[in-house]
Amino acid sequence: MDHKKLSGKIALVTGSSRGIGRAVVERLSREGAAVVINYLSSSDRADEVAAAITSGGGTAVALQADVSGIEGIQRLFDKTLEHFGRLDILVNNAGIRITRTVADTPEDEFDRLFAINFKGPFFACQQAARRISDGGRIINISSAVTRMMLPGYAIYAASKAAVDQLTRVLAKEIGERQVTVNAVCPGPVDTELLREGKTEAQLQAMAQMAAFNRLGNAEDIADVVAFLAGDDARWVTGQMIHVNGGYI
Repeated sequence: MDHKKLSGKIALVTGSSRGIGRAVVERLSREGAAVVINYLSSSDRADEVAAAITSGGGTAVALQADVSGIEGIQRLFDKTLEHFGRLDILVNNAGIRITRTVADTPEDEFDRLFAINFKGPFFACQQAARRISDGGRIINISSAVTRMMLPGYAIYAASKAAVDQLTRVLAKEIGERQVTVNAVCPGPVDTELLREGKTEAQLQAMAQMAAFNRLGNAEDIADVVAFLAGDDARWVTGQMIHVNGGYI
């Protein structure tokens, strides 16, 4: 008998060819879910992740889509349903970070960040609200910076705060179908995205702010996502789950 918690489930994870997204699809696959690895341009990486999961006995497919706009999002959902026939778990992970002061933020950067970090999750949630299976799971990746006052993080933190509010409202809107909607809010996680533009001294200073004196790793986040995706989290919805090792 297969005792894996997510056997028979279909999971779509946006931006999952690397970093936290990759750790999430790998973790969900180990729990028995068939996974859709979404990517924008890193086809080699996405295919590598899919091949590794398949060679380990899992089921995975890599699908290209630009999730910063409605057309790409709808096509991604269409392809997922064409391939697997259903969708049970959506993880909105795709995102970018731009750090600029409010005084120095140009309009094009503002629009690009909000398109990927909030417009994308919003319309993916819209598709899921219409098409995810009853009893499904929607998990948005937010950030611990929404609770901080970090210079240079205004537009990034604002985009993630918008995701948090989307999570709360959607949980009430589709709760009658027993679909849970939650957000996972990581602190600093040792990924390519975090390391961009930072020195080792800066990274070490961030690590020392955590209770465990280390940066998070992608698996720390993926484990919590896997919990929220399973039946053990059936009574958890509309919540911001802070996964940051005591960072704040």
